[in-house]
Amino acid sequence: MTLKLFELVGTDAARPFSPFCWRIRMALAHKGLAAETIPWRFTEKSAITPYSSEKVPVLLDGDTAVCDSWAIATYLEDAYPDRPSLFGGDGGRAMARMINAWGDVTLVAGLAPLIVADIVKLLGPDDTAYFRKSREARFGRTLEEVASTRDSAVEGFRKSLDPLRLTLKAQPFLGGAAPNYADYIAFGGFQWARAVSDFALLKPDDPVHAWRGKLLDAFGGMARNSGGYPV
Repeated sequence: MTLKLFELVGTDAARPFSPFCWRIRMALAHKGLAAETIPWRFTEKSAITPYSSEKVPVLLDGDTAVCDSWAIATYLEDAYPDRPSLFGGDGGRAMARMINAWGDVTLVAGLAPLIVADIVKLLGPDDTAYFRKSREARFGRTLEEVASTRDSAVEGFRKSLDPLRLTLKAQPFLGGAAPNYADYIAFGGFQWARAVSDFALLKPDDPVHAWRGKLLDAFGGMARNSGGYPV
């Protein structure tokens, strides 16, 4: 039965940009599973309300609906055990849970003020109004005010990547010799940024830059071939 994945887009349905949806895009490719993608926009909440969710990703597998990227990843691991493992066992799953929290609290939250103002140019009028109202309430400032300090704020973001950077100096991927779901958690944030903004997040000599390039080229260049800016 065909898997279906609701994923966030703007006016260009071929330019998905949610970091959480990209985690699952990479996980599906890792598992060798094809999914029909269903474009979804911020103001289309009614499309996923039947699945008890207000946010994407939402995965449909026959009569089963799974919401939240972590829940989807663990579902894929358990529902398709004959496919390549996303975690490499229970220990890997337990450690990936910590990386999932770090990806949300440090990586995605650190990226947001650097790129949030660029997202509006991808959105239609209704989504732009919704996005501005909700995000400016969250930040307590206009999006332009948030972006005004990013040239200096990016240094703090780069410093926050030290745990990732130090790991990648010792091994090619967070998963070791080959990527696993821990890598896709972190990569999702960078693919989000690449899809919406041309702001330079990484220096070319950064090990994180090289790692990101390898994941852009993974699975036949799936991520690199998706809509986005050169990095």
